[in-house]
Amino acid sequence: EAFDLSGDKDQFSYQLKYVEPWSAQRLFFNTSWWFYGSREKFAEADKSDMVTIDIGTYYPIKGKSNSEIAAISRSQHVCQGMGNTATRGTREEYLQLLKGDMPKDPNDIFAGINTSWSRINAGHIEKMIDSVIANFNFSNPSKSAQAIANIIKDIKQLPSSHWRDIKLTDAKALLISVTGMYIEAISDQHTYTPKEKITVRSEITNRSNIEAKVLKVRFNDLKMDTLLNTSLAYNISLKWDHDLKIPSNVNQTSPYWLKEKGSLGMYRVDDQKLIGNPRSNRALSATYYIEISGEEIEITKDIVYRYNDPEAGPIYRPLEIVPAISVKLKEKVYVLSNERPTKLSVSVKALSANQSGTVSLPVPKGWKITPTQHDFSIDYKGADQNLEFELTPPAGQSEFTMKPVVKANGKEYREELIKIDYNHIPYQSVMMAAESKMVKLDIKTAGRKIAYIEGSGDAIPKSLEQIGYVVDIIPVQEISKERLQGYGALVMGIRAYNKLDDIRFKQDVLMDYVSDGGNMIVQYNTNRRLKVDNIGPHPIKLSRDRVTVEEAPIEILEPNHPILNYPNKITQQDFDNWVQERGLYFASEWSDKYKAILSSNDPGEPPRKGGLLVAQHGDGNFIYTGYSWFRQLPAGVPGAYRIFANMVSLNQNNKP
Repeated sequence: EAFDLSGDKDQFSYQLKYVEPWSAQRLFFNTSWWFYGSREKFAEADKSDMVTIDIGTYYPIKGKSNSEIAAISRSQHVCQGMGNTATRGTREEYLQLLKGDMPKDPNDIFAGINTSWSRINAGHIEKMIDSVIANFNFSNPSKSAQAIANIIKDIKQLPSSHWRDIKLTDAKALLISVTGMYIEAISDQHTYTPKEKITVRSEITNRSNIEAKVLKVRFNDLKMDTLLNTSLAYNISLKWDHDLKIPSNVNQTSPYWLKEKGSLGMYRVDDQKLIGNPRSNRALSATYYIEISGEEIEITKDIVYRYNDPEAGPIYRPLEIVPAISVKLKEKVYVLSNERPTKLSVSVKALSANQSGTVSLPVPKGWKITPTQHDFSIDYKGADQNLEFELTPPAGQSEFTMKPVVKANGKEYREELIKIDYNHIPYQSVMMAAESKMVKLDIKTAGRKIAYIEGSGDAIPKSLEQIGYVVDIIPVQEISKERLQGYGALVMGIRAYNKLDDIRFKQDVLMDYVSDGGNMIVQYNTNRRLKVDNIGPHPIKLSRDRVTVEEAPIEILEPNHPILNYPNKITQQDFDNWVQERGLYFASEWSDKYKAILSSNDPGEPPRKGGLLVAQHGDGNFIYTGYSWFRQLPAGVPGAYRIFANMVSLNQNNKP
């Protein structure tokens, strides 16, 4: 549908204030033997409407092939355990034409599509570029500087257009690259608030013999220019400091797509010009006007923060503009299973020096907060102060979102500073609404002690502790009959059978635990890379079946089963307000010794009954569940807690 509508100026015309309509010429589907049922059937299939591409191409300049680069990329998907071993050699992929004209060259999806400079009536520039490529000196790239400067001069003379502006930016960057020109603007701190003073150090080093000079530097948004007109001698660093002041009206630097509350599955972005940008534009930048080989170019650099780590060396982080105060509750979800008061810890952080004011926690009718507000005073930038409140819930089931309010400087502050710091992705600072979900459950529990074997990591243990369970994390190496004695339930974390190599040596012990009267709950595992042949006491086959619609109807298949009746009576209301999905990696085949308790499916798909299976084994019970408890419990979904408590409590009503 999008393909057919592309280029129609009457469709989504409200977007045409900033863009022009264009039409895609071809639509392909990346097909494979999997869609044909077998490799043999695919080999016999008519491929006249397919383009074949060898994706195993090797790039000498990188020393890697496409497949190796893809493996590195996939291995960055750390949270999903997607580490991938690289492969080499030819690998063919097939692109099936769905709409548009078939390329005359069956190995080139762009055949017949103009990607040359003639699109902007600049064929002569393409010839200049071909000459640079043909004569490029890899030992001394700066020999191409004059030719590239000439290209920049000619591009500037073209009428402004989409491709002209992109190529001009590319050519400028190439000229800087071939001269080895090093340019950076460094701040003296990581975060700043409006009106704060900032020192920026500029550095420019010309690492070639090409004649160059810096004409001036402009600090965008700071409304300051510095005239220099200074020659850049070969390999001599030019450094100088600028003392500036952050404007009072400067924008915060949080991701633009998180600034407004979105709807289900959608961000809200009111400024059309931002949509599609991979990140927010930084608030502060510096533009350096440099003359190289007689051609003046402008190079804009974001002002960034740099510090030296004793082990890792120089670490770069974006310069962040933040409010003067950040506030947060210690936990994102508080689950209360009784009417006893609960202590809440609120942290107030000064992101600028000398902050004082009050903090309050508004609550709805029926809830009680003590005291109604706290005073705070913080002298130093970066310091914080913890304040204790006491929350008393009502008698029945209830929930609300608590939003702390800080009053200071004649303003209200309601945001929390979140730092995202992992080795495999860039450091990020995000300002988000400071809020925590408060849930008072109508819930009963049976049993008290739970053994938990961690898999790929989740927050289930903390969630279970909030409703009164004692949860002990047991390393897989410590699993033994003696170690598991005394636990009413044993819960396996998500993907435990995918991740834990030693689990294959402990499977017999786990099955003996069940046979001796234990209650074992296995959360979802992927159907690939299992460490054991069978995860349960009876045959069970996992699949990729899932239910992605969180509101998908639930059919109760065994309404009288204890897992739906003790200690909590489970009804359709317990499946309300789930988040993100129902479940994943449901079982597709299982022994008749298992009972399927629930069924659900996405619209237009067959019923998926393998999401909650229960089997007796000896005196105990084995449960496999693909329902996404690891999402529901941390999100404070009441019904998910009640069902999980029932799973943990299975057999407890028969014990003294």
